[in-house]
Amino acid sequence: MNDDNPRIDRRNFLMGSIGTLGLAATASPLFGRIQSAQAAELPLSSLNPDEALQKLMDGNQRFVRHQLQHPDQTEARVHEVSQAQHPFATVLSCADSRVPAEIVFDQGIGDIFDVRIAGNIVTPESIGSIEYAVALLGTPVLMILGHERCGAVTAAVQNTPLPGKIGTFVEAILPAVERIKNQPGDAVDNAVTANVQYQMELLQRSSLITERAESGQLKIVGGRYDLDTGTVQIIA
Repeated sequence: MNDDNPRIDRRNFLMGSIGTLGLAATASPLFGRIQSAQAAELPLSSLNPDEALQKLMDGNQRFVRHQLQHPDQTEARVHEVSQAQHPFATVLSCADSRVPAEIVFDQGIGDIFDVRIAGNIVTPESIGSIEYAVALLGTPVLMILGHERCGAVTAAVQNTPLPGKIGTFVEAILPAVERIKNQPGDAVDNAVTANVQYQMELLQRSSLITERAESGQLKIVGGRYDLDTGTVQIIA
């Protein structure tokens, strides 16, 4: 077994619900029929991109003000989404335990399609997951969410050898670090913002994502989470 097999297996598992064609087959008639079937089964979000983003940000304000509503967390909600999901937002965020999207945006089960990976980096697997969410599930807003004092970004700024596969996400952040090396201020905080912007640029390589954005069906934004206050700020 070679090193690529786990990656292939994960991708196959993700794509299982739409068959072996994968998301890259968007132009094919068969993909269109699959997408139509998905849409018929799922009550897609009725929110437009601006409304979806506002719903996220309103939830974050409730979190910051300690006025949580804990929506969509009842037994009834569990049963409602047991056969299909219709999230109103996709969030690519860091795997950091202090930044759970449903909590910091005060949302519930089935509301946010979470894609979490150290450093909120764009990989083939994370792109595929996001494509699934925006193209088939129809989420109208996509946020790439970085956060203050990110360990992955700090490691990239320090750029020292790391054990195991930990260094792989560092390599993915280094281009963003290079952009801010001559900027004044805190290098890690500057790199957090630059990394969000850089990962957003990488997402533009996906035709599925860009087509949704260009058609006005998807808004792509970058955010920064403040560990001290709990506030999410739109930075891109």
